[in-house]
Amino acid sequence: MPSETFPLMGNNESPAVSFRNRVMTTFKLTLKSSPVNYLLVFVPLGLLAGILDWGSSAIFWLNFFAIVPLASLLAFATEELAEFTGETIGGLLNATLGNAVELIVSIIALKEGQIRIVQASMLGSILSNLLLVLGCCFIAGGITRVQQIFNQTVAQTMSSLMALATAGLLIPAAFHATLPPPKPGNEFPAPGSSDELILSLSRGVSIILLLLYILYLVFQLRTHKSLFEEQAQEADDGIIATSLPGESSGDKTEPERLTLTGALVVLLTCTVIVSVCADYLVGSIDNIVETSGLSKTFIGLIVIPIVGNAAEHVTAIVVAMKDKMDLAIGVAVGSSLQIAIFVTPFMVLIGWAIDVPMSLYFSTFETAILFVSVFISNLVILDGESNWLEGAMLLSTYLIVALAFFYYPDTVIT
Repeated sequence: MPSETFPLMGNNESPAVSFRNRVMTTFKLTLKSSPVNYLLVFVPLGLLAGILDWGSSAIFWLNFFAIVPLASLLAFATEELAEFTGETIGGLLNATLGNAVELIVSIIALKEGQIRIVQASMLGSILSNLLLVLGCCFIAGGITRVQQIFNQTVAQTMSSLMALATAGLLIPAAFHATLPPPKPGNEFPAPGSSDELILSLSRGVSIILLLLYILYLVFQLRTHKSLFEEQAQEADDGIIATSLPGESSGDKTEPERLTLTGALVVLLTCTVIVSVCADYLVGSIDNIVETSGLSKTFIGLIVIPIVGNAAEHVTAIVVAMKDKMDLAIGVAVGSSLQIAIFVTPFMVLIGWAIDVPMSLYFSTFETAILFVSVFISNLVILDGESNWLEGAMLLSTYLIVALAFFYYPDTVIT
């Protein structure tokens, strides 16, 4: 009897009712995807602040807090969309769209000529993941354990790539330091001047780094896939544990997934809203600098990376507390690696396309900070073990860097 009843009910359901049910299911699953979604209340407030011009401080901070949950929803929609694609395409989606917020904010800032904001946010994202997130992971996971163990080969591979990416930023700085300054009256970039040479070098290095990133994806998804399978299994376990509290079996995970259409709608909607919020946020930075006394470098390097990396921060710390250190290392160091050899060189090429002189030349102080940060993070993960004291070391390093950039004045790169 029940077998005859359900088909009749399904046939009697109108298309409008079926559509409404699918929309409600997508809406509920999206809202329940992360605890930070409570901050979605700031989205309409941030948009109103920008439309009604409530003042630069209100526009900046309301849109700042609005982008945090939107970044989480973008990550959630990307993961759901990857379920409907093959492994290779899914990896590319996670690599590209996982940094969607950084890309959107940076492209908008680049179009408005805020090169310092773009450079600082790129460097800040790398530092926050390598020092702040990794340090918090080591503390959160190690506070109740003597030590935690993770895949040393995978960690060293990502660390080696980070060292190479650091060289990609150190070499333009050293190149610039050995060249004579441009003649007075030359504007950036002046043909034949040192600045034009730096720009050409940066674009060439960016192409090489992007090719290296493609090779890294092949290494991760094809030739050495087995090394990363443990991380993938931990990620799946973490998703099941998060989406199905209180259920031990994975048999009921299917109803908790978004449909392909639902994932695409969530992804596109969040991307559009993030673009609008980012436009308001970037547009208010100049006034924030004038009224608050904070430098553009500090805002871009410390404040803005918190927005784009909020979802990754929470994910890494939660899985570290569950003793899934391979996944935590993959999130923290892997995200830094994506910024270093994918997002940053990609922004240089975007600047090239729209005729904005974005380069890989950072100040000597900034490149020194990056070198020290990569050096320290490589030391603590070299042995494949971690404890809370190593986390405190990384966190202390990040606080020292933040304090240094708080007092570091903005400089014009020429």
